[in-house]
Amino acid sequence: MTFDYLIHLFTVGILSIQEYLALHVLICLIPAFFLAGAIASLFSRESVLKFFGADAPRYISYSVAAVSGCLLAVCSCTVLPLFAGIYKRGAGIGPATAFLFSAPAINILAVVYTAKILGYDLGAARAVTAVLLSIVVGLSMAFVFERGTIERKKIDTFGEEKHMHSTLLFILLLAILLAGEIFSTWTMRLAALIPLIAITVYLSLQWFTRDELSHWMGETWFLIKQITPLLLMGVFFAGIIVEVLPQELVASSVGGNSLSSNLISSVAGALMYFSTLTEVPIISALTTLGMGRGPSLAMLLAGPALSLPNMIVISRIMGTKRAFVYILLVVMIATVSGLAFGFLVH
Repeated sequence: MTFDYLIHLFTVGILSIQEYLALHVLICLIPAFFLAGAIASLFSRESVLKFFGADAPRYISYSVAAVSGCLLAVCSCTVLPLFAGIYKRGAGIGPATAFLFSAPAINILAVVYTAKILGYDLGAARAVTAVLLSIVVGLSMAFVFERGTIERKKIDTFGEEKHMHSTLLFILLLAILLAGEIFSTWTMRLAALIPLIAITVYLSLQWFTRDELSHWMGETWFLIKQITPLLLMGVFFAGIIVEVLPQELVASSVGGNSLSSNLISSVAGALMYFSTLTEVPIISALTTLGMGRGPSLAMLLAGPALSLPNMIVISRIMGTKRAFVYILLVVMIATVSGLAFGFLVH
């Protein structure tokens, strides 16, 4: 490989970053970062995690396990300590593994970014499939390892007014995010965004204390610092992948919608380590080279849920046997989901 070719690849990666910054940052990532920061700081993590406790009815614990990743804004790195905490505090293997599977996939940043880059069909499929099939994973793990039933009591209520303010803020921030996507011209975007931003700022100042607002901005900045460098690195290498990877190899391995292509995509996603959101530009690059829609979903489900470091941590938390069954379930479910989605979109 000559020096000139290396310079060419570097230039390709830089151009990919420039294109990405021009198309996606202002109307997609910046509002999403503020939304995720608000979720992380203004929604009570302890309140949500309380639903996993032994005093929560089973139908509530599984439902919350399936959707709380959105409310907690967890990513592939923060889900493991949360999983360990709720599992060791008596959540049970079923709700705990449902949370472990679903949470990284329905991170609000991940869902929005997937829809923006890979298409709204894949974004919606990622979120809905992760929620529904996380319950399948959890119930399967409970059936295999916890045949007995546990006596459970009703949960207490808490902080209704604060939750209402947080929920309304969530809706306003989501509207700001969607306004940038729905309207095609900057005139229409500004006409919608300016009043929405003004209302959001005014109500935030009315509803939340200085410390809460400071915490919100701090969480937002933390997410930006943590995610943006890795994301740009992913975009950089995704551009290089398109340049160097033979299109025929991608098309033959994960093209179309066969059982083998979805299985290969699931296993590859499970073995690779994806930092938050980096799976999206990489899969986008692979789709350019011929990756099918079904295998794309399979990798989107298996990739954030598993990685080699992730598997090691999981096995230490719940034991090798349980970890093996969980890993097998994730790969199988991702494969079947990708296969089904591929049939639906063709």
